Amino acid sequence: NIQAAKQTPSLLPLCHPIALNRVAIEAVLQPDEHAIELFCIAEIAAQTGVEMEALTAVTVAALTIYDMCKSHDREMTITDVRLIEKSGGKSGHYVRGE
Repeated sequence: NIQAAKQTPSLLPLCHPIALNRVAIEAVLQPDEHAIELFCIAEIAAQTGVEMEALTAVTVAALTIYDMCKSHDREMTITDVRLIEKSGGKSGHYVRGE
């Protein structure tokens, strides 16, 4: 989903194009819950935040799964898209408190 991450500036106001080093999506199946948990790691060498690109990539990955599975279950939901951790950029290091 690096293509989705690269589209962030065209989708979100005030996001500027950045040179991404890596975008990786990990899918963890949760069969007991009939769910898939998605994680995105995005990396950049520059001193700017890359969380919007990661959030865009993981959301598009979820939409892709929905599109592929909608013939089986149109009641699927995409929930809890959130930032878990980030480092770098103006605001420094952040870890979600839960």
